[in-house]
Amino acid sequence: MIPVTAVTAHVPAKVNLHLAVGPVRDDGYHELVTVFHAVALFDEVTVAPADGDSVAVTGEGAGSVPVDETNLAARAAAVLAQAAAPDRRDAPGLAIRIRKRIPVAAGLAGGSADAAATLVACNELWRTGLSQQELCQLAASIGSDVAFALLGGTAIGVGRGDSVTPVLAAGTYHWVLAFATGGLSTTEVYAACDRLRASRGEQPVSPDLAADNALLTALRSGDPHELGPLLANDLQPAAISLRPDLRRALAAGREHGALGAMVSGSGPTCAYLAKDARHAQDLAVALTGAGVCRTVVQVVGPAPGATVVSIAPEQA
Repeated sequence: MIPVTAVTAHVPAKVNLHLAVGPVRDDGYHELVTVFHAVALFDEVTVAPADGDSVAVTGEGAGSVPVDETNLAARAAAVLAQAAAPDRRDAPGLAIRIRKRIPVAAGLAGGSADAAATLVACNELWRTGLSQQELCQLAASIGSDVAFALLGGTAIGVGRGDSVTPVLAAGTYHWVLAFATGGLSTTEVYAACDRLRASRGEQPVSPDLAADNALLTALRSGDPHELGPLLANDLQPAAISLRPDLRRALAAGREHGALGAMVSGSGPTCAYLAKDARHAQDLAVALTGAGVCRTVVQVVGPAPGATVVSIAPEQA
């Protein structure tokens, strides 16, 4: 068997087409029902044997990503090494190199994506031979969105989002993502959601999968005109309460014909569903001209989950 010196995987960002937030569970997380949708905005993670463990990050928001053991990619490598690779490592350490295009703390699950890419890459590097299902079982101990980043495509997530089931999504959807200046803490957004509900005297109820039936039907149709009006996010009011400028960003997208406009996850990224590729381009130009965001990107979905893209054999 030829020794491998490096493995590279890429992994997509996600948007939540529907995010229903229920009460706080005994473990401190909120009960969720969500429809995940992977989009073609990819981080790239390379792992290689090394004398010691290290994490290096370049690209979008690199300066705000931890490079110690709290990094989700480093945590993913440690979990896999402990579970499946104690005797399979060719070196005492691991060098993890992350090239980021997914913004940090943006509601796009960039950290979870990097963890998923690391699981897939280390599974190849260490020849542990775990299936995707087995990797998903490990993912739950790393982060709520890691399992979906492994699967990609479109899927329903329940519990705290870590239990995922693929769903059928016909066709290709065109999106514009508007990145804000700075990020939002997921913990703070959930806390704001709880405060807003308490101030209105609302008692959170456990989300019901049946509430997603219309959205799932729209996804099977492949028609963005059907999907657009059904986009929903229970965290959106909380994100706007912390970042009021998001209200203007969402309004700008609707004014320029977006079929749907929402805060992605805990924000502050705003996601806009376009009619087609040409409309996405026009919408991106309009949002840039409106000055409501730091920058925009055009992406399509659904995209594949974490995937090995290159394997470097040891040179003779």
